[in-house]
Amino acid sequence: MRLTEWDGKTALRRHGIAVPQGVLLGAAPQSGWEDAVVKAQILEGGRGKRGLVQRGAAAKLAPEIRARLGDAAAPLLLERPLDIAQQIFLALRVDGTAQALEVLCAPQGGVEVEAGAPPLRWHILPESPAALPDSLRILRGAFPADLAARLARMVVRLARVMVAEDLESLEINPLARLADGSLVACDCKAVRDEAAGFRHDAEGTALSAALEDAAMTPLERRARDEGFQMVEIPGGRVAMVTARAGLGMMMLDLLGDAGCPAACFMDNAQGGPVETAPQRFAIAFEMAQRPGIDAVLFYTTLASRPLKGRVEALAAQLRAQPSPKPLFVGLAAGHAALAGYSMAQAAADLAAVGVTALEADPHALVRQLATAIGPRRTKP
Repeated sequence: MRLTEWDGKTALRRHGIAVPQGVLLGAAPQSGWEDAVVKAQILEGGRGKRGLVQRGAAAKLAPEIRARLGDAAAPLLLERPLDIAQQIFLALRVDGTAQALEVLCAPQGGVEVEAGAPPLRWHILPESPAALPDSLRILRGAFPADLAARLARMVVRLARVMVAEDLESLEINPLARLADGSLVACDCKAVRDEAAGFRHDAEGTALSAALEDAAMTPLERRARDEGFQMVEIPGGRVAMVTARAGLGMMMLDLLGDAGCPAACFMDNAQGGPVETAPQRFAIAFEMAQRPGIDAVLFYTTLASRPLKGRVEALAAQLRAQPSPKPLFVGLAAGHAALAGYSMAQAAADLAAVGVTALEADPHALVRQLATAIGPRRTKP
C-alpha cells in the first residue's frame, strides 16, 4: 500500500521522528494559516512540478490546488513553513537480493534531486552493531563530521521504523537541516507491505486506503472483491491471464518486447481463494471486447497437478463463455503432470473450443501471438 504524506508522517511521529507542525484540511477552509505550505495529498510523486505544493495563504491556495486536481474536496496537508538551511535526500528500501536495507543519501535534495550528483548508496541491517559506524563512515565523505553523525543516527532510526511499520520503501525528500542543526522530515513517501496490513491499525492509513480505492478502475475493484489482484495497463493490446508475480512479469516483458503490450497484470492475493481462474477469464474476456484489445493470453505452469484436469476445466469454461478475441494458451507441464495425457492431446482438445494456439515455450507462444495480430494499426 502506498501511503500519503499525511499517513507516512503519522507513522514517523509514532517513532519520534521530527516532522513539521501540520493539519489535514478537509472540505471546509481552515483559519489561522495565512502563511502555510499547502500540499495535495495524492499517491503520485512530482507534486511540486505540478503546482500541487505551494506556500502562501491556505484560504487562497486550497481552491487553486483543488482545481488542478479536479476535486473541490480533495484532502490537503497544511504545514508551518520552516527556515531550511539545507535540503537533504534520504531514502531506504528493501533489497531482497542483498537481504538488507539499502540506503540512498545525497547532500542536495528537493524538487530537482535527479539533476544532482548520484546519491551515496550502502546496505545496513538495523540491529547490526555495524549499522551506525558503517553509515557514519560513508556519510563523512559527503557531509561535515557533525552533520554526518546526526544523519547516521537518523538512518538507523529510520531503518528501525521500516521494520516496525513493515515498509518496503521510505523516502524523505527533503530531510531539512535547520539552522540549529536539527533534522526534520519535510516530506514522506512510504510503501507498506500489503501482506502485513493485519498487523497495523487500519485507521492509521484510512486516507491512503480511500485514495487507492478511488484510483482503482471498476475491473480492478471487481478483481479485488473476487479475491485476486489485477492492474489495468493503458495502451495494452493483450488481455493477459496469469497467476504468480514472477511468471506474470516474465510474460509482461515478452509481450512488450514483441510489440504486443499487455493490457493488464494479474496476481494472487494474500489469503485469497485457491481457485480464481473463472473470475480472471471473465474479466479478461470483458476487457477483450474493447476495440484496442487484439488477443487474450493465458499462461501457467504445472509441476504435479494433472494437465488433463486443467485442460478439461479450461475447455468447459470456454464452452460456457467463448473468448471474444483470439485466445493463446501456454501450458508448461512437468513429467508428473503429463502422466496419461500428452501435450498433443491437450492441443487438440483446446483447439476444439476455440484456442488459437497452445505452446509450452513462452517465447514461441508470444511469437505466434505477435504474428497473428500483427502491428498495431490504430492508436489505442
